[in-house]
Amino acid sequence: MPVVHHHIRVSDFDIGNDLPFVLFAGPCVIEGEDFSLKVAEDMRDIAARVGVPLVFKSSFDKANRTSVDGFRGPGLDEGLRILQRVKDELGVAIITDVHTPEQAKPVAEVADILQTPAFLCRQTDFITEVAKAGKPVNVKKGQFLAPWDMPHVLEKAKSTGNADIMLCDRGTSFGYNNLVSDFRSLMVMAETGAPVVYDVTHSVQQPGGLGGATGGNREYVPGLSRAAVSIGVAAVFMEVHPDPDNAKSDGPNSVALVDLEALLMSLKGIDSLVK
Repeated sequence: MPVVHHHIRVSDFDIGNDLPFVLFAGPCVIEGEDFSLKVAEDMRDIAARVGVPLVFKSSFDKANRTSVDGFRGPGLDEGLRILQRVKDELGVAIITDVHTPEQAKPVAEVADILQTPAFLCRQTDFITEVAKAGKPVNVKKGQFLAPWDMPHVLEKAKSTGNADIMLCDRGTSFGYNNLVSDFRSLMVMAETGAPVVYDVTHSVQQPGGLGGATGGNREYVPGLSRAAVSIGVAAVFMEVHPDPDNAKSDGPNSVALVDLEALLMSLKGIDSLVK
């Protein structure tokens, strides 16, 4: 039986494994209102020039920082206010993380796509509550989970009546402080028909690798993202920052904004070829 690819409508474009890829991207965490608006505007213009639909990503809270001293962001209310302003003034779609069941409904009032953290993918009540909010959901596969375990997570989410569920790979634990991308995961998860997302920048993390913070190898991002797109994915997720070395979260694995356009052009060429 051929796979029936599910398409998800977001803003004025569709997301699906057999469609041109969509970019989910932005700074890991909201570092301020003016900062977010400026980066989102620059990214919107770059994506428009290349011809890739953009969903702007930034988190109002990073609940999973390595250290208690790690910068977590502006919080739910202030963060959603900033994301709403980005959406209204720049006309871009929004994706952001949900960390607790209680956050799902207020986040769904602003975000076009809700994202669930990888560590929480097996928490049934959490996954179903986020799906119940009625917006498309990007479910990140746990670093500890096999890709053939993800159909069970998908079934949990879809049991709420929400069919618009994406499955996202962000690398798999490979010993201590290391992740590896097994590109079979993208193919295995695509067999469900759900749109598959490849999170390239979290795949090059070194979790806790800096002692009190997470390290990363951003130099591998172009190669891994090209490999994923060559397989055929619905979307590529990457964290992008104008000054990665001074980012308040995930700098070591973030793409520099100045490098984004050339990378997107490369990915678009490969995507067009394989689809």
